[in-house]
Amino acid sequence: MSFFGKVRNTINLLKSVDLDQLQQINKQIDLSEAMKALGTLDDRQLKGLMKMLKTKQQKGEKELPPTDADFYNLDLKLTKEQRELQMKVRNFMEKEVRPIANDHWNRAKFPFEIIEKFKALNIAGVPYEGYGCPNLPFLMEGIIAQEIARVDVSISTFFGVHSGLAMGSIYLCGSEEQKKEWLPQMQKLDKIGAFGLTEPNVGSGAAGGLETTCKFDGENWVINGQKKWIGNATFADVIIIWARDIDSNQVKGFLVRKENPGFKAEKMEDKMALRIVQNALITLTDCKVPESDRLQNANSFKDTAKVLRMTRAGVAWQAVGCARGAYESALAYTKKREQFGRPIASYQLIQNHLVEMLSNLTAMQTLVFRLSEMQDQDMLTDEHASLAKVYCSMRTRDVVSRAREVLGGNGILLEHDVARFVADAEAIYSYEGTKEINSLIVGRAITGFSAFVS
Repeated sequence: MSFFGKVRNTINLLKSVDLDQLQQINKQIDLSEAMKALGTLDDRQLKGLMKMLKTKQQKGEKELPPTDADFYNLDLKLTKEQRELQMKVRNFMEKEVRPIANDHWNRAKFPFEIIEKFKALNIAGVPYEGYGCPNLPFLMEGIIAQEIARVDVSISTFFGVHSGLAMGSIYLCGSEEQKKEWLPQMQKLDKIGAFGLTEPNVGSGAAGGLETTCKFDGENWVINGQKKWIGNATFADVIIIWARDIDSNQVKGFLVRKENPGFKAEKMEDKMALRIVQNALITLTDCKVPESDRLQNANSFKDTAKVLRMTRAGVAWQAVGCARGAYESALAYTKKREQFGRPIASYQLIQNHLVEMLSNLTAMQTLVFRLSEMQDQDMLTDEHASLAKVYCSMRTRDVVSRAREVLGGNGILLEHDVARFVADAEAIYSYEGTKEINSLIVGRAITGFSAFVS
């Protein structure tokens, strides 16, 4: 059969697909590339494909809609290049992470082998300019966070800590020399970063209550204290440590290297969420850091807050990814799971749960999309980021709960992924500012009164 004959037959195959289906197909694959691929089939392969489709039609099998949570087609707002990057990350997560996620989550082990594979994506430091960074819109940083969390929130947290909090601290608060030393290596994932702000006794009160202290002794800065819940810290090459200067009472930031004397990181065990993330309890005992490793533009907590403001939007996107992963897993399950002779997706109560999940998810998606647009337009404020964190983390809890419900007893098994999303949603709900603290930030903005305890 000639090439043109194959193309003609391919077109005949596509004629059986309605417009809505064609649009969904085009969102998932490049039809022009698919046409080229079909044109390379030999006669036997093409006849086999035709026979398979014809047999399916003769059996009268119902063609079900694709499992896709982008109900309002927000992906269509992306450029071709942005869409290609989104699909590149999605395909990576599906191929490299999904098959191993449950096993590593169950064993609380980090899959170090994926770091080398991550490098090829070239997505670290997405919104930063220079130093080898892609310099893409903040919107793409959000899209990437969603795509990673859609498969596994732990890996998304690993990446967000490294690319957002650690690289972001250096990018916003470091000297030019510090940026040149660290950012190119971190962008390539040749060096891994962590971010140490939270302490055993200080979480929400970090602005004025840090117990970790620093003091300049004339030659070095001497840091004493502890940090808790520090993701990546068991293996990171550099950890951003925030400490209160005993002399000025101001918060300062430091580049603490893993080999610094007086630095100790112990893995935290027995977590119920984000089990792949290697959180550490850090103890700093007369840890000496040279002036050259003090973040030169971090002189008060206001500078720390700049980093948190920039990355909090990413956490909201992460919540969307978690909810999307749970919803899509649940939706796919309900189409296959049969009870009383029919797929459970055909029953009213199940459909009601699915629609409630999709409603929450769609509201979250449109919110974070606009949030990132504001960030790209330099309009983002603390309260904008906080509102997104509050709403998305709350609604994610609801989505994963309903996903677990429609799976029935299977909802507590890791093999269906939903149980992992249910647990990990609890971590998202608390980190980067609790629901209560972020609510007070928004409340202060809309009322003019601060309800924080002074």
